[in-house]
Amino acid sequence: MKCLSVVRAGIALVFLASFGIIPAGASPYDPHADPQADIRHALVEAHSEHKDVLVVFGADWCADCRVLDHALRAPAAAELQKRFVVVQVDVGAFDHNLGFARQYGIDLRRGIPAAALLSGDDRLVYATQAGELADARRMGVAAIVGFLTRAADRGAVSGPR
Repeated sequence: MKCLSVVRAGIALVFLASFGIIPAGASPYDPHADPQADIRHALVEAHSEHKDVLVVFGADWCADCRVLDHALRAPAAAELQKRFVVVQVDVGAFDHNLGFARQYGIDLRRGIPAAALLSGDDRLVYATQAGELADARRMGVAAIVGFLTRAADRGAVSGPR
């Protein structure tokens, strides 16, 4: 069953790349990255730039994760780009960096991509709990931006000052 899901995800990636929705060959989730160091670095950057940190858990094989990555870089997401330093954490085939997701109270069995919003002083202010971003392909950029903005506002993330 899991194998079939990965095959379907691969087919979806090819489809999305063929229409320019996601760039072919782009790899936003690096399986060799050090999430602890990346998050620490992002917190330093966020603190100095008066931003907050958006930690996204996902995988390159996940079409919704790739769509979310594209949405976060889209011109329509300019407000999010001003507000957050983004760290992408690879979860592989649900066999990498799972402890980092648990650290933020995220149950990856609910779906990926999943996200945690951190204040610049490393305080968790919001985490997805029920696969809220796991259908990014159907959400679209405006809905993704709206969801993350509302989540940050509800969590009182500091945002730009």
